Amino acid sequence: MRRLLFLAFLLIGFLTQAQYGTNCEIRQFKLNAFNPGIEYEMALGVNSTLDIRVAYQVALEPASSQPLEDFDFFPAITVQNRYYHNLNSRERRRRSIYGNSGNYVAPSVAVFSPGERVVEGQLVDGIHGYGGLVYGIQRSFDSGFSFSIDAGAGYYVGPFKGTIQPVVNLSIGWIISEKRWCVGL
Repeated sequence: MRRLLFLAFLLIGFLTQAQYGTNCEIRQFKLNAFNPGIEYEMALGVNSTLDIRVAYQVALEPASSQPLEDFDFFPAITVQNRYYHNLNSRERRRRSIYGNSGNYVAPSVAVFSPGERVVEGQLVDGIHGYGGLVYGIQRSFDSGFSFSIDAGAGYYVGPFKGTIQPVVNLSIGWIISEKRWCVGL
């Protein structure tokens, strides 16, 4: 029982410490126009956020023999744990950090659910996805306009032979709701 209480107090201490002095927005909802869908980003720590995107997005067709030349729109869920490495330096240089305007590194995972489709004369069915690492930038403006772009590499898995392919995510849209912690400039 003592160990359980000790672990509970330790966990509460970590959680309260993780939220103290955060540079990131506590939470924000965004509507994406380029990849139609919704995005939710919440602060996890001082310069870290969890970004969840549910969208109908452009993706390469990994079941193709030349996936870099074969693109399509697929329903997808993308999750990233973003670490913004330059929020403090942006603030010192009097640049805005509103809406988590900064550069980030993030492990990224996506699951696509395209349904049945014919690729190079063969029927392909089932979900596919990737896990990888990306580097990106995000900028948000007082009008609510926001964009982010990230690129990296990911290991694609699904009803085909798994391969490492490039990953590029582009989000253009508007912040529709936010709880601000950092005011920015």
